[in-house]
Amino acid sequence: MADYLTKNGARNVFYGGSAFFFAIFLGLTAHSAYYMRTTSTDETTLTDSVARGKHVWEKNSCINCHTLLGEGAYYAPEVGNVWTRWGGQQDPATARESLKGWMAAQPSGIEGRRQMPQFNLTDQELDDLADFLEWTSKIKTQKWPPNDAG
Repeated sequence: MADYLTKNGARNVFYGGSAFFFAIFLGLTAHSAYYMRTTSTDETTLTDSVARGKHVWEKNSCINCHTLLGEGAYYAPEVGNVWTRWGGQQDPATARESLKGWMAAQPSGIEGRRQMPQFNLTDQELDDLADFLEWTSKIKTQKWPPNDAG
């Protein structure tokens, strides 16, 4: 047995290792796509209102301050579970009204707190945003965020 790796041996290790890890990568990608399509979300619950709510989210660049399921800026709280935190699972009507009231009261003017701008959303836009946040709270996120406060 040689005490060193030959040029052919090094090439074979490189190509074999590359092929092996590329196959692992493809398998994990396929598994992730399968999981997301079949387990994490229910496409039948995607309504027009949820789509409009996502449009409100994007139009007002909420992701520039908030995170949604861990994606976005960390300036303001996580909103992927805000529906659950505000009691939307037990009393959806109260959670919806709480969201509308919170948005209408911004900026709060409380000294020392970060201020959320006033977006002057219509009742329809607020309802759509609430539907979007309710929908995101039902995504199976494998226990993300790690705490209830977001």
